[in-house]
Amino acid sequence: MNLKKSRSVGASSPLNGLGKQDAESRKKRKMAEITQALSMTPVDVAALRRMAISEGGLLTDEIRCKVWPRLLNVPVDSIPEELDKVERENNKDYNQVLLDVQRSLRRFPPGMPDEQREGLQEELIDIILRVLQKNPQLHYYQGYHDIVVTFLLVLGERLATALVEKLSTHHLRDFMDPTMDNTKHILNYLMPIIERVNPEVYDFMQQAEVGTIFALSWLITWFGHVLSDFRHVVRLYDFFLACHPLMPIYFAAVIVLYREEEVLDCECDMAMLHHLLSQIPQDLPYETLISRAGDLFVQFPPSELAKEAAQQRSQQTAASTFKDFELASAQQRPDAVLRRRRKEQQQQQQAPVEAQRGAMAVVQPTARRFVRLAVMGLTVALGAAALAVVNSALEWAPKLDLLFP
Repeated sequence: MNLKKSRSVGASSPLNGLGKQDAESRKKRKMAEITQALSMTPVDVAALRRMAISEGGLLTDEIRCKVWPRLLNVPVDSIPEELDKVERENNKDYNQVLLDVQRSLRRFPPGMPDEQREGLQEELIDIILRVLQKNPQLHYYQGYHDIVVTFLLVLGERLATALVEKLSTHHLRDFMDPTMDNTKHILNYLMPIIERVNPEVYDFMQQAEVGTIFALSWLITWFGHVLSDFRHVVRLYDFFLACHPLMPIYFAAVIVLYREEEVLDCECDMAMLHHLLSQIPQDLPYETLISRAGDLFVQFPPSELAKEAAQQRSQQTAASTFKDFELASAQQRPDAVLRRRRKEQQQQQQAPVEAQRGAMAVVQPTARRFVRLAVMGLTVALGAAALAVVNSALEWAPKLDLLFP
């Protein structure tokens, strides 16, 4: 999967200046289209979703303050000026939230005065506790604060509180259950996507028995915990807010596929591969990967992957995956090859028996569709595939009256 950036035009090339002028022109045109969509009655949410997905996203935090509420169908006028008082004493989540927020220093802009940062950390604690206090069915998880701090830094406390509450009761709802069962189920969509696009990478990861735990922090923080550049974080949030709630798992798959060479060059060992995959490069071509994730969502929608994800759910658990990882770390793949060969032999012996029984079986396609879609450079004028992503978001997300009343 060759998505590497072209470096044929250097910094000193005369084409570089023309490129900057063209980029500035596109930016102004996009800002005008966003303004037009916001001024329509009713607001053109479909157009705002296209703007959020397309190259560059929503461009500025000022625009995000206007568009993010529309993407989540939060009427700004109905948000109370005075926020609910937060009860910290005797709050079961307060101590853990406090610890997590105190460890979140790197999520704030470098060079921010300590006094300002400490004030924002207090607001961050209040937002989290306020949402949990109002929605007792939600359970705090470590990593939740990484999402909330992004909304706080972009929107401020009042607006962030309203949007985080809506997000927590919809997009993030599965992560806030009493158990991790639904979170693990969502992670199970990762490998079927990789298998369809690059069977070689899929087979290698299966042989290494690496599982999907390496992507857990990506998913439950919307990559906020693992990306150091805030610009990249908010760009991804533009994309995720405009799309189906499973889009983060497609983006996770795209990152793995983009690193194909690194993966296949790695030792086929659980601990080694887990370490490699869990370290996300900070210089990823984000616009290219966003476009690619949109393509894969259209090519392999969640409805097509659901059956395989459900099958994996019965085969994998976080506890067993961690146990295997711990064992491999200590013993460096003890008899892994022998175990795989024994498993393959057992499957070969059982196959004729299962066929005779006539039991229901999952039919694998005769040939895997090895997808290497040309990257669609998403601009303001979206192609058909990207438009389908927008339409799926409109169909899911805001069944606006039902899901977001």
